[in-house]
Amino acid sequence: MSRPGQGVMMPVNGLGFPPQNVARVVVWEWLNEHSRWRPYTATVCHHIENVLKEDARGSVVLGQVDAQLVPYIIDLQSMHQFRQDTGTMRPVRRNFYDPSSAPGKGIVWEWENDGGAWTAYDMDICITIQNAYEKQHPWLDLSSLGFCYLIYFNSMSQMNRQTRRRRRLRRRLDLAYPLTVGSIPKSQSWPVGASSGQPCSCQQCLLVNSTRAASNAILASQRRKAPPAPPPPQPPPGGPAGTLAMSGTGRKESEHAREPETEGKEGSPDLVWGGYSLFSSPLRVPALPVKNLNGTGPVHPALAGMTGILLCAAGLPVCLTRAPKPILHPPPVSKSDVKPVPGVPGVCRKTKKKHLKKSKNPEDVVRRYMQKVKNPPDEDCTICMERLVTASGYEGVLRHKGVRPELVGRLGRCGHMYHLLCLVAMYSNGNKDGSLQCPTCKAIYGEKTGTQPPGKMEFHLIPHSLPGFADTQTIRIVYDIPTGIQGPEHPNPGKKFTARGFPRHCYLPNNEKGRKVLRLLITAWERRLIFTIGTSNTTGESDTVVWNEIHHKTEFGSNLTGHGYPDASYLDNVLAELTAQGVSEAVAKA
Repeated sequence: MSRPGQGVMMPVNGLGFPPQNVARVVVWEWLNEHSRWRPYTATVCHHIENVLKEDARGSVVLGQVDAQLVPYIIDLQSMHQFRQDTGTMRPVRRNFYDPSSAPGKGIVWEWENDGGAWTAYDMDICITIQNAYEKQHPWLDLSSLGFCYLIYFNSMSQMNRQTRRRRRLRRRLDLAYPLTVGSIPKSQSWPVGASSGQPCSCQQCLLVNSTRAASNAILASQRRKAPPAPPPPQPPPGGPAGTLAMSGTGRKESEHAREPETEGKEGSPDLVWGGYSLFSSPLRVPALPVKNLNGTGPVHPALAGMTGILLCAAGLPVCLTRAPKPILHPPPVSKSDVKPVPGVPGVCRKTKKKHLKKSKNPEDVVRRYMQKVKNPPDEDCTICMERLVTASGYEGVLRHKGVRPELVGRLGRCGHMYHLLCLVAMYSNGNKDGSLQCPTCKAIYGEKTGTQPPGKMEFHLIPHSLPGFADTQTIRIVYDIPTGIQGPEHPNPGKKFTARGFPRHCYLPNNEKGRKVLRLLITAWERRLIFTIGTSNTTGESDTVVWNEIHHKTEFGSNLTGHGYPDASYLDNVLAELTAQGVSEAVAKA
């Protein structure tokens, strides 16, 4: 094995903002559709920094330094990236890292996609991989960052822990990211000079203004030529929020629209932009669906504005209304209406901090679930990536009495084979709870427990129904975890962790399968498997409480975010996720 050392599960390092007069590396990043911050290249970041020094409220044309980014412009005042050919806008931010980290050295880690092209990792992952590489760890588990991948440095590959699929990995040297020294604001995902009173020069606002001007000119011309209009027909029912509604009177088409602030003569056409009325007209035509006007979805505000220009040119007034908001919570419920869940004892479970069981000797745990193999096959051990007929890659790194590096064992139920020393190393790097999980098929031996911080789980019935379950009441689960200090089983022992968004409310239908899921969720909670401490996929914050691969429905009355109802397959899916964590009725009864 070419890279000896102990594998690790590491948190993000280097994030945050520097104190005054301390040198930091600057990395500009943009937010993609999966809510992950993706770094621009070092060349692009140098270009942005140069423009920023000249004019903090200006625009950065990315195509000047990268031909692949020709359609893109960054508006420094609104801190958004604008794509000129589609109108898509995405937030950008200016982030800071330690000069000794990967971006400060110009080191880029990349993985090979299906098309054979190389894709750079997110910057926090890149830094984590480089840290492990410099410490000569043979492998790295990215689960603490919210990703189910293992990095193997000796074979320079990435493996998906669920599908077992492998991709090539590479490390290359590039231009170092720009360095800055001096007093830096606590946050630079700003709009610069937002309260200055100066008109915004970003592409979005320019498009709105051009839409207003074009529509004014076209409709003024039509008013001079058009004959008197006949009385309008009876208006159709108003479309829901998130539709492109042709408004004849300038009145509200949805609860999100606002009364027009009429400019000019009475009866002048009125264009409603994102809920704000601009023009009005006596015409009325059927509503057209428009989704996600607030985000980067199918119809973005800029693209909707272009549609508005074309419709106005055809003499059709336009009303753009905002997308509907998710219904996260049920109507208020009095205490007298809250009832226990039938067949589930109690209404609350609390967990306290459990210390690791030091009596569990790693060698004894591994031998309990393995059978010795005298003549192993000539194939790879998927932990150390050495052949089973040779010594373990942990030879000389990990020493246990009675565990020779060439010993091979077979796991009892699934039959997968590994070096005994490799399994001892894997167990020693985990939660050390007396259980073992096969790294190939994920079969669990023993009772798996997690690293969930102390907290409280409440559950009860409320007299409201979920979409798709009109004939049943609803089980409401309330999780509450306070902030605290990480223990020895967590990524950064002794460091404070945050707990955002608590208490968290989740919902199940009160039917037989819903109550079964609740019972198993209680078991998972008691085994500390519902949450863990890691990096949030939504905000990018590290050392915070995050979900632990068991999905919950947190949207009560809608399914706009994908975390609500109706969802016909959800209960079956969550039962499968619980089984993957070793939580099932068969195991519970055993």
